[in-house]
Amino acid sequence: MRVGVIGGGSWGTALARELANKNIDTKIYIRNKDQYETMKEYHINKRYLADVILPESLKLTNDLDECILDKDFLILAVPTSSVRSLMENLSGKISKDVILVNVAKGIEVKTLKRISEIVSEFFPENKFVALSGPTHAEEVAIDFPSTIVAASENLEAAEKTQNLFMSDTLRVYTNDDLLGVELAGALKNIIALANGILVGLGYGDNSRAALMTRGLAEITRLGKAMGAQEATFLGLTGVGDLIVTCTSEHSRNRTCGKYIGQGMKVEEAIEKVGMVVEGIKTTASTVELAKKYKVDMPIATALYEVIYEGADVKDIVTRLMSRSKKHEIDGYFRG
Repeated sequence: MRVGVIGGGSWGTALARELANKNIDTKIYIRNKDQYETMKEYHINKRYLADVILPESLKLTNDLDECILDKDFLILAVPTSSVRSLMENLSGKISKDVILVNVAKGIEVKTLKRISEIVSEFFPENKFVALSGPTHAEEVAIDFPSTIVAASENLEAAEKTQNLFMSDTLRVYTNDDLLGVELAGALKNIIALANGILVGLGYGDNSRAALMTRGLAEITRLGKAMGAQEATFLGLTGVGDLIVTCTSEHSRNRTCGKYIGQGMKVEEAIEKVGMVVEGIKTTASTVELAKKYKVDMPIATALYEVIYEGADVKDIVTRLMSRSKKHEIDGYFRG
């Protein structure tokens, strides 16, 4: 079994380490030349996982073509905004038998396409798997017990991916609701951003619990409208990922939101985080999807106004609390 991991960020590095520790032939592509040289010399990803020593068996490369040569699996560990350009670079270079496993969580802004849809434009014959769940790289990389989901419209590909990553510290489940898994993974970042804003404002547990629960309600509404399975949003890639991203100090979306709540401008908050904050662009994509499918998403819409229109966060909170009365379950588990 030969695996190429494209992307030297925290998640790509953690997964590459996981595979190498299972004695799987794994090569990771690091685009940044300086980062590659540092990792090659010290076998540590100083920028993203500075406290984790990588196994000697993990192969490193700064050459994308070398990374993808003669592989059975390619793990796509790049930001959503980079997926299309990566597919263009890979076009005509890989066999239709290669299983493509994506680990990013987002929706393309201009097209409103999920990552599976982008990949399918270039590689319609390749089997695609989304690997998603409540799994911060910082904890997977130090072998804390974690769970994740391999989702695909092709059960065989999902099961092969399950077998690839399954270990005594990483438990992998399969799911055939690819649409739901991709949506849940992307949209929870919006709620995590909003939750971080509440943290930055100094609000307490009651406020954050309410936001997470009602956030899950509107994520589920959109998912159902688009054809996803309701149960998916109550699973690991739904409520599980929502909880970890909203509550963990490792969450870049929560952290970015906290800085915004503390009064930073959006651009300043993103710069201080120092990594891609997927929820920023996903908020714009989601608001457009909500319009397209005629779904009420008050939290996503309010966050959009904060991020893209400069709305005052305290005014937005007051407006959300002052919305008209309704039954809790309407449009959530019924209707």
